[in-house]
Parts: sequence; C-alpha cells; structure tokens
Amino acid sequence: MQNLAILFTGFSLFYLPVFTLTHFQDDYKNKKIARFFGILLMGCLALLQFLHFNYLTKQTATVVSVFYLCVLLLIAPSFYFFARPVLQAKDDFRWLYLLHFTPLLLIFACNKNMVFSLAFIIGSLYLMWLVKTIYALRTHKKQFKYEIILLSMVFIIAFAVSFVALLMPFSQQLFYAFYASAIGLALLIVALVVSNKPQITDTVSQAAIETYAVSTLKAIDCEAKLRELEQLMQEDNLYQQRNLDRQTIAHQLDLSNHQLSELCNTKLGLGFSQYLRQQRINAAKKLLLAQPNASVLSISLEVGFSSQSNFYEAFKDLVGTTPAKYRKNLLSPKQ
Repeated sequence: MQNLAILFTGFSLFYLPVFTLTHFQDDYKNKKIARFFGILLMGCLALLQFLHFNYLTKQTATVVSVFYLCVLLLIAPSFYFFARPVLQAKDDFRWLYLLHFTPLLLIFACNKNMVFSLAFIIGSLYLMWLVKTIYALRTHKKQFKYEIILLSMVFIIAFAVSFVALLMPFSQQLFYAFYASAIGLALLIVALVVSNKPQITDTVSQAAIETYAVSTLKAIDCEAKLRELEQLMQEDNLYQQRNLDRQTIAHQLDLSNHQLSELCNTKLGLGFSQYLRQQRINAAKKLLLAQPNASVLSISLEVGFSSQSNFYEAFKDLVGTTPAKYRKNLLSPKQ
C-alpha cells in the first residue's frame, strides 16, 4: 500500500502544476473568483501530497503539524468557491463568504486530533452540497454522461476517505497511505475527464446557466419575447445605435437584465453581446452588396460599430474573411 501511495503522490506532484499552468489560462478569463480559488485548491492539494510523501518516505511528523491542518482546512472552502461559479454560474465573492474559512480558527481552540476529525466532517458537508448541485444539473446528463460516471467515482473516493478518517479502523501510517492514494487516484480520474473533454468547464457552466434560468423565465413567454426582440432588430433597426446596451433592450422587452441574458443564452445559444454583434454583421453583409460604392467605414458606422477596427475584427470572426474580400468575391463577375 505504501509503495502505491508513493507512486500516486509522485503523480500528483507532477500533474497538479501542469494542470494549473494549462487549465487556468484561457478557460477562466471570465471567472476570476473560480480561477483564484482553483489555483489555491491545486496548491493546497500539492502541499498535502508533498507532506504525505515526506511522511511515507522519511517518517517525519509533517502530517500532525499545524501547517498540515491549515492546508487540510483550506481545501473544502477553496473547492467550494472554485466549483460554485462553474456549477451555479455565480462568480462573486462577498466579505460574508469569509465565514467559510472560520474553521481555521479551530486550530487555536481545539486539540489536533479533534481538528483533524472536524476537517473531514466539514469536508463531508461540502461534498453533500456538491452532490446536491450536480443532481440539479441532471437534465443535462446526456451532454457529459461519460464524465459524470468518472466524477461519481471521485465523489465515492472522497466519501470513503472521510468515512475512514472519522472511524480510523487501521493504523495512522496505513491511513495516510490510503489518503495519499485516494487523492492521486481522484486526480488521475480528473485527468481522464479533462483529456476526453477539454471544454468540460464551459459545457457544465452552460448547463448551469440553463438550469438556473428556468426559475426566472418561468412566467415569461420566451417565444413571444424572441419575436419582439427580432422585430426590434429587423424592423426598428435598433442595432444601429452605437451605444446600445442590454439594459435598453431589456427595458424595451419589459424584462430584467438577467432575464434578457438568460433568454439569449438558453434560447439562442449566444450571450447578448454576441447576439448584437451577429445582428450588426448580418446587416453589414447586406449593405456591402446593396451599396457597392459605399466605404467599409461608412457601413461599419451605419450598422452600429464604433470603429472600423472593431468592425473588421467582428466581421472576420463571424464570416471568415474581411469585408472588402467578401464584397469582391460576391460582386465580381463569375468566370
């Protein structure tokens, strides 16, 4: 068991820095809270495995130190604030949330054995929150069926560790070998999930948005609101307003900002800004052909872009070519 534990701690100490450097670059640009706590979580797990490795190979007392208990108590709240923006689409942090870290004070109020047990009890409560949250996303399970099976194994491992930690049915050395192996095995499963579906974070986040949008749109006739939105764009040409924002459109539709965002995300599969940009580019494509002598700048301003550079960037992103080439390809005589 000890050799297996050493192998898993070695894998953990290699994988965690690699995962941190690769996973938190682009995927979390718009989830700053999740990114911060995700990196903190990876750091805590790496420290924990390093202390386990020292204990298993050198028989040092690192696993009964105050530092070890601090790291142990940081893991559960760090995981919560890392997972919450992804699973519940809530990337915010208020001072009141610091209460999640108050269990760290137990180190100064209780003996080490009691703090150790309380750390796993607290961790079990966070795991129950996680199971409840994942269950709320059950209607989207077809999108990541394979991943849910693997992640369910991680939950089972975590619950098993908590159960064993509280009962402690065998020696301390065997427990830490088991604990280190469990962390390594869980990280191996995470590696398999991420390699199979690199964009799983975005997939789960989108599922969360759709799930939690149900309650706010329950009393709304979504199809009617979509028709109204289309009318504002196609008949009233509201997209031509350069300073057009979500609040203006929401007011026109008699919706809240949040309801409009959810309507676009759940029914159109686009964020509001993406939808508006798409409307402007569609209008620009028609004008480029209808007004062959008009400059690209004048057309970009007419459809609501504030600058020609923004127009070029959006046009190339959505159409795959520049406005000038698009016009030339469609207006030039066919050979």
